[in-house]
Amino acid sequence: MHFDSSDDLCRYVKEERGGRVLLSFSCGKDSIASWLQLRKYNIAVTPVYLYRIPGLHFVERSLRYYETWFGTPILRMPHPVLYRWLNEFTFQAPERLAIIDQVDPPNFSYDDIFDIVRDAYNLGGECLMATGVRARDNPYRWSAVQKYGALNDTRYTFFPVFDWSKQQVVDAIRDAGVKLPIDYKLFGRSFDGLDWRFMKPLKENLPEDYARVLEWFPMAELEVKRIEWREAYYRRQAALATGGTP
Repeated sequence: MHFDSSDDLCRYVKEERGGRVLLSFSCGKDSIASWLQLRKYNIAVTPVYLYRIPGLHFVERSLRYYETWFGTPILRMPHPVLYRWLNEFTFQAPERLAIIDQVDPPNFSYDDIFDIVRDAYNLGGECLMATGVRARDNPYRWSAVQKYGALNDTRYTFFPVFDWSKQQVVDAIRDAGVKLPIDYKLFGRSFDGLDWRFMKPLKENLPEDYARVLEWFPMAELEVKRIEWREAYYRRQAALATGGTP
């Protein structure tokens, strides 16, 4: 089904698809804009946050803020990548490998998790799930939206801001008076990984949350050390090149 604009899409969801949806809410700017767009068309939203690390304080503070601002509880569910990281022994200490192997965590997909939510909230198997995908975000997303459309009735997903530019997202958030999460100050984007872009700012600014990450992935400290060692090496080389003391 083709839609000329995200407004046409949202009107269709409101009028023809029951007017109640799930929202994959990452606290990122595109998911905030999506919620605002759904709110504009009086579409009832059940927001779901998929956590990569359970119990991070900075994440919880953001979620509580958005729950208050939008006046809606946000369901917390484990992200599929959490299971994948565990099953692939990502940043795990050697003594944990046998335990993880014995537990054998399930590899849930996005569809599995949102189907669980649909069942738990009696939303029906065909309840649509909104995500903040924008066609202009990158060539891959542009190609996907052009090929499959902004509503996928096989996976029951749709993109309420699919045709928005980044500036439209920024303007909508500013005009509504919603704050961005601390993620953008720390990382320049929403938190979504264990690499140095996220670990180094966490270690330097939020040591309690960094310690929480290490409870789950103790060898993630090596990712920070890798960057620290690399930076120290380049400083030494620069000092040697200018005749200074390394």
